[in-house]
Amino acid sequence: MRLLFDMDLKDYDDCTHTFVRNSARSIIIRDGKLAMIHSKEYDYYKFPGGGIEGTENPIDAMIRETREEAGLVVLPESVREYGYVHRIQRSDGDKTECFVQDNYYYLCDTDGTPVSQQLDEYEEKESYELEYVDPAAVIVKNRSVGKSPYNTMMFEREARVVELLIAEGVLPHR
Repeated sequence: MRLLFDMDLKDYDDCTHTFVRNSARSIIIRDGKLAMIHSKEYDYYKFPGGGIEGTENPIDAMIRETREEAGLVVLPESVREYGYVHRIQRSDGDKTECFVQDNYYYLCDTDGTPVSQQLDEYEEKESYELEYVDPAAVIVKNRSVGKSPYNTMMFEREARVVELLIAEGVLPHR
């Protein structure tokens, strides 16, 4: 899979150990809009998807997480690699820990019939909601997120992936 871009803060010289948490995310396009998860609590967008568990492969994780978070059933035969973003920085909570994450993105289609979400406790608290969003709105929203418990690199990562989708003609430029 191709590297889309690196997000490296180069702030981890004093780190003594590493925490790796890879993820897989779906890129679902309908009528020029992106299927995005909107956190009503913190007012940001993210691609449906999440952490890869244990020995799970990234595609299986993306399909599972998309169904859980968005209630969308991915058609396995439609899955196409788009690319990944490599992120590395000192952990927010432990100054001796280096956080490393590869975020794998897949273009895919769904069967069109939403099912009920199966949200984790924190996703429930944030009121995750599936929305089909104009790509430009995702970029603007994620670059203006106010107070949240998350590192702002997450919001910027999603905005930059959307910009790439537009620049490469995967999404229409409006």
